[in-house]
Amino acid sequence: MSAAPAAPRPVSAESALPGRLDLLLVPPRARTGWRVLPARVGAMCVVELQKLRHDRTELYTRAIQPALWLLIFGETFTRIKAIPTGGIPYIDYLAPGIIAQSAMFIAIFYGIMIIWERDAGILTKLLVTPTPRSALITGKAFAAGVKALIQAVVVIVIAALLGVGMTWNPLRLLGVAVAVVLGSAFFSCLSMTIAGIVLTRDRLMGIGQAITMPLFFGSSALYPVAIMPGWLQVISKANPLSYQVDALRGLLLGTPSHLLLDYGVLIVAAALGIAAASSLLGRLAR
Repeated sequence: MSAAPAAPRPVSAESALPGRLDLLLVPPRARTGWRVLPARVGAMCVVELQKLRHDRTELYTRAIQPALWLLIFGETFTRIKAIPTGGIPYIDYLAPGIIAQSAMFIAIFYGIMIIWERDAGILTKLLVTPTPRSALITGKAFAAGVKALIQAVVVIVIAALLGVGMTWNPLRLLGVAVAVVLGSAFFSCLSMTIAGIVLTRDRLMGIGQAITMPLFFGSSALYPVAIMPGWLQVISKANPLSYQVDALRGLLLGTPSHLLLDYGVLIVAAALGIAAASSLLGRLAR
């Protein structure tokens, strides 16, 4: 007599649903490389901008200096007519330079904030996260750019009230915003690079004050490059602020400019600044 057929073996849940159990037992692979970088940069930028919700005093107080430059320096030299401006009123010529100046003044002391974060232990906590150092620096740099953009809007409103003839073309204003953000990103990275070298707030304050005015006066913000002495022209051509001013002046006033060169220099300067500040971030946290 033949043996009875064996009962079928029960199908285990593991053999029936291998794919689903793998999803439960094995965590999904984390995003790496270029895919995670934009998200981390955006997150760091938002964190930096959240600080404005708690203290807007900085934006109000920093609006006083550009207003004085336009009201006193601009109005006075418009009457004197001592600086060749290509046939436009001097206050019109000055306004883009003051926008660049106010943006630079916000960004150039940004390293003080990162030293404060180091002293408070925040920077060490950020460095042990999976966030790349370049993302930390880029987020902070573009947050500085957004703060400078808010300051630029204030200066543009003041200039409009003073009768400066500027364009209101949306595409040109978008170009102005890009130039302000790129320039501020470079100067904030320059400040964070210096912070990574000197390591203390007092030294950074001294160096920042020492280089701010030479950067400003060694640019085309106040006068054309053509009337500068030869040695100052060389400095001006190596100064990213000159290219930012040239782009702002061409976009806002329609004066002759070299936009492709200006944006190219600003992009390269911002990229080099991010690389330099990222390489020194670990030294700052020691």
